[in-house]
Amino acid sequence: MKKIASILKNKEIMNRILFTVLILFIFRIGAQITVPGVDASGMENILNSGSALSLMNMLGGGTLQTFSIFALGVSPYITAQIIVQLLSTDVLPALSELRRQGQYGRKKMEYATRYLTLLLGAVQAYGIIKTIENSSADVTFLLDKQWYSYLYVIIVMLAGTMVVMWLGDQISVKGIGNGISMIIFAGIVCSLPNQFTHAFTTYISMTNGSPENLVVAGVFKFILYVLAYIVIIAFVTFIELSQRKIPIQHSGKSGGQTQSMARASFLPIKINSAGVIPVIFASSLMMAPSVIAAFVDANAMEAPWLKIFSTSEMYNMGSWSMPWGLLIYIVLTVVFTFFYANLQIDPQQMAENFQKNGSYIPGVKPGIETERYIRRVLNRVTCIGAIALVIIASLPSILTLSGVFGGDNSLVLGGTGMIIVVGVCLELNNQIDGLLAGKSFDEVVASGGH
Repeated sequence: MKKIASILKNKEIMNRILFTVLILFIFRIGAQITVPGVDASGMENILNSGSALSLMNMLGGGTLQTFSIFALGVSPYITAQIIVQLLSTDVLPALSELRRQGQYGRKKMEYATRYLTLLLGAVQAYGIIKTIENSSADVTFLLDKQWYSYLYVIIVMLAGTMVVMWLGDQISVKGIGNGISMIIFAGIVCSLPNQFTHAFTTYISMTNGSPENLVVAGVFKFILYVLAYIVIIAFVTFIELSQRKIPIQHSGKSGGQTQSMARASFLPIKINSAGVIPVIFASSLMMAPSVIAAFVDANAMEAPWLKIFSTSEMYNMGSWSMPWGLLIYIVLTVVFTFFYANLQIDPQQMAENFQKNGSYIPGVKPGIETERYIRRVLNRVTCIGAIALVIIASLPSILTLSGVFGGDNSLVLGGTGMIIVVGVCLELNNQIDGLLAGKSFDEVVASGGH
């Protein structure tokens, strides 16, 4: 309560919060405006059927559900960001050089990311259109199927993406939190009331008039459903906050002699330092075959081999009937978790920085030994993080395959969305704490304190 009172008294924080709410309100209005010439009345059925477009809808903040002008959301920008970041790790010399040029280089890389966003957005928009056309008759395009009609829809969707990116930038600069993350967060949170309402209707309301034992069973199922969500949130929060602290000591010079100063700190390595990026990577690769098939031929969408890449279906390979798609998804998630964790935390760079700053890990020699030690700790910690991420990310597919919800996939508990929601909440909490601490410091300075 004391923290809430401090927030309410802090004019800067309240202005930032109100500005963020205003921008998110504008975003939600745009999310309800369907692209002209499209009848999206059956879009919800496609997304609830375990379609590959479900993740894209989540990353877009729920905008694909109405095939709105913001239907692409920030998905092309996130993909472009990942690609540019990967290419800048000594893969493309020009980008690697820009990465080392500080603020100027980051600005140039941001321009490259936005240009790539336009290209990826155009391809993605066309892929979505063809996938929907070839997979279901529930969504219809009222325009004639000429090239200029497709171009018109793609341009509208690209313009919507640019507007969403601008709204995100405004939140980052004038609001609170990371703008892109806040938009995704808003979409996920907005869908939760509908999901719980649907669960209540399915388990309780539809049992009215049934025998008493069925009513009690329905109430019990709904309570279990709510408790399961709470457990998932608690588990994700625990994973996001868990970290391995490597003790660091700093040396300095005093009176011409090198002395070990009584300053010790820690190098925190998060269990899930890769965040939700590995899940996005893995899901994008799993989506690629169906998108490519949609480009090639309408009949190709019905090809049996595509079921290999479906995480919510069993596939018969000879005498074996296994969820091959889910197994491939798990392997990709683990691989990308290790890959991105080592991309985020570069042990070699850290070892070099320690030497430059006069820092060291007690009991570990500087240089190559420090690098090996950090890499070993990182890989061990990431192993735990990869297992946790696989459990969270594969939960919806496991529940779908088990038939717990009787084929109603709209009830499936989503772990990936919870990673984003919890991550954004923790980030907001840290930013608010920082703003409150800054305000307190300013008050001390103004009062002449020391």
